[in-house]
Amino acid sequence: MNREYFPILNEKVYGKPLVYLDNAATTQKPVSVINALSDYYLRINSNIHRGVHCLSQLATNEFEQTRETVRQYIHAGSTQEVIFTRGATESINLVASSFGNTYLHEGDEVIVSEMEHHSNIVPWQLACEHHGAKLRVLPFNDKGELIVSDLEQLITDRTKIVAVAHVSNSLGTVNPIEDIIRIAHSHNVPVLIDGAQAVAHCPVNVQALDCDFYCFSGHKMYAPMGIGVMYGKEHWLNEMQPYQGGGEMIKDVTFDKTTYNELPFKFEAGTPSVGDVIGLRKAIEYIQNIGLEKIAAHEQALLNYTTEKLAAIEGIRFIGEAAHKTGVISFLVGDIHPYDLGVLLDNQGVAVRTGHHCTQPVMTHFNIPGTVRASFALYNTFEEADMLTSAVVKAKQMLS
Repeated sequence: MNREYFPILNEKVYGKPLVYLDNAATTQKPVSVINALSDYYLRINSNIHRGVHCLSQLATNEFEQTRETVRQYIHAGSTQEVIFTRGATESINLVASSFGNTYLHEGDEVIVSEMEHHSNIVPWQLACEHHGAKLRVLPFNDKGELIVSDLEQLITDRTKIVAVAHVSNSLGTVNPIEDIIRIAHSHNVPVLIDGAQAVAHCPVNVQALDCDFYCFSGHKMYAPMGIGVMYGKEHWLNEMQPYQGGGEMIKDVTFDKTTYNELPFKFEAGTPSVGDVIGLRKAIEYIQNIGLEKIAAHEQALLNYTTEKLAAIEGIRFIGEAAHKTGVISFLVGDIHPYDLGVLLDNQGVAVRTGHHCTQPVMTHFNIPGTVRASFALYNTFEEADMLTSAVVKAKQMLS
């Protein structure tokens, strides 16, 4: 599907065709995104906002047009609720820091899930340590499904926020975030959703979900690295303290007092990565031209097909077998270390990810050192699924 728009897929690795199955780590970029970056630096490179000259105004218009595109893509109520960051990690750190500084006190509690990426654990640990709060954990079962029924018991009158992934990067589980948000809100507790693994694979409507914060990266949805989004409900953002100080986020500065800028600029200190923001818009437009429903159907078919093919390999063990999954397959083969298997797959041109995938608590749950992870994008094919399976069989024979 649309492979001709991704020149890198024509590359060869060790003389073999590249089979790129590391999309949960980062996706490849279509020509339209690459050209948008080049065009910005060739034609209108300038700092944005407040510039009276032509280049600055052109760059500002492109930058703010992207904010509106993002608003429409995730169905935010206002562009004031769309904050540009360097990625999902910075988005979550922003909320953990600013929300924590505003609302967390000694004895309060924050709930995360057992399957979170480290980016949705460590920032909350730091906030809890700073304010004397406690981190509590919503567990998952051996299929890789959150035990949502436990959430009612976890929430107390000291719970200040729940933070959970929309889709697990290491298990592929699509979490029932609607239920989680409903339960949390019944106790007047806000919810942050880590959407890094979701926004390129399924429609997201933050107003319908009624989540309070939604964070994601551009580079996992065909956009450049170094750009991300933090969506937050306007009333939270108005009350929260700024994350960083400097230019752009101020209204007036004296040595006695600083007043902060209006949203969204209050949370966008300093010069942004303008070219990458424009690239994000082009990536979203690329996704929209194909259609998220079409992409999701293709990736689901690939997931089902590849899982069935791999299941025929003797000794294979799938890590994460939730009923509702997106295009991620994590597995082990016999007692072969995932790193060794990954190296031999690479020698055959197959790019996968090995290790703990920044989810060490998940690996602890299953008592394993890590997994081999194959993850799909819109440009992957059934032929590549066959090549992955053949490569695993060959690697197993070499390592047995």
